[in-house]
Amino acid sequence: MLKLAPVSPAPFELRRKTGELAEGAARLAQDLEAAPVAKVLADANRTASRRGSTAAFGQMKPQPADWFTFEDSDDDTRDWYPQGLTCSSDAGSGPDAFIASWYWKPELATEERGIRLTFLDPHKGRYRHVLAVTARPDGGYSAIDLHAGGIAWYRHHLYVADTARGLRVFDLRKILDLRSAQDDTGDRNRIGRKGGKFHAYGYRYVLPQCDAWRLVTLGARFSFASVDRSADPDLLVCGEYVDGAGERGRLARWRLAADGTLRHRDGLAAAHDAYRAPAGKIQGAVSHKDTWYLSQAGTGAVRGNLLVGSADEEPETRAYPFGPEDLTVWRDKKQIWSITEYPRRRALFAVPL
Repeated sequence: MLKLAPVSPAPFELRRKTGELAEGAARLAQDLEAAPVAKVLADANRTASRRGSTAAFGQMKPQPADWFTFEDSDDDTRDWYPQGLTCSSDAGSGPDAFIASWYWKPELATEERGIRLTFLDPHKGRYRHVLAVTARPDGGYSAIDLHAGGIAWYRHHLYVADTARGLRVFDLRKILDLRSAQDDTGDRNRIGRKGGKFHAYGYRYVLPQCDAWRLVTLGARFSFASVDRSADPDLLVCGEYVDGAGERGRLARWRLAADGTLRHRDGLAAAHDAYRAPAGKIQGAVSHKDTWYLSQAGTGAVRGNLLVGSADEEPETRAYPFGPEDLTVWRDKKQIWSITEYPRRRALFAVPL
C-alpha cells in the first residue's frame, strides 16, 4: 500500500456559476412554502430499523458500532442507488439528522427522475425522501440528471458532487412543500407545473438548486464529498473514484467561509491542498485531526475496505461492508458513518474514529 502523496491543487480551482439558479429557486419559493429540516423530519413517512437484519456486512469483524436499514421497498429497489452521505455534525447546527443521496438508475429505460435526498432522524428511526430539482425563472422546474456520488452539509448549504463539472449547491432553508399549494402531492408520473398543479413524481418536498461551482479547467473529477471540522478554517473535502489497473485518484480540500460558501476571490475558489490517494477505487474520504479515512470499493462478492492513516504513513486496512460509499463524521459520538449501495445489502452504518 502506498502513502498519500501531495500533488498540485491547481486542477481543482473552481469558479462560481450561479447563473439563473438562485432566481429560479426564489421564483418557485413564491408559490410553495419553505419547510425547515426539522419539519421534513417530523413529517417522515418511512421507518428505518435500528440494527436491522442485513446482508451488507457479511462476516465483517468487528461488526459496525451501529447501523440502520431501510424499508424493504428502498432496500430492494433497482431504480434508485444510494451514494452520498452527510450529517448535521458536518453542518455544525440544527436537529440531529443524516442526509443520503440516491441516483436514478432504472433497469428499464424511462424518463430521468434525477436524484433524491433521504432525511433520516437517528433518534426516531424515521426518514423521508425529498426530490432535488432545477428551477427556472419562469417558475418551471425539472429533475436533475446526476450521479450525486457525494454530498456535504455545511451551515445551510448542501454541496453535491457533480462528477465532471464540480459542485452543485442547495439551500436547506428552502426545502419546498407541494402540499402548501394543493391538497395532494401531484401525479406520481409527472414533474413540474402541469394542469394547474405542482408535480414531483409523488414526492411531497422538492429542493431546488441555488448555486454551482464549476471547474475552471476540465479534467478533475468529483466523486465524493465531506467536511473536515477539525481544521482551521473548516474544509470541504472532495476526491476522485478511478478503477483502472494501477490508477489512483486525487483528493482535494477547499477552505470554507463562515457563511457556508467556499472561500473565494472574485468568484474563484482555489483548492487549499491536494493529494494522490494511496490506492484506487476510493468511494469516500474524510480528514479528521490529521487522520485520513478512505472507503474503498470491493465487488458485489468481496467486501470493501476502510483505509486509515495520516498523510505521511502507509494506511491501515480495516474490514468494511459490501459496497461502501461516501463518508461523514458524527463527532459527538466519535464515529465515522457510511452507506452501502447494493440492493438487499443497503445500510447506513458507523465504525469508531
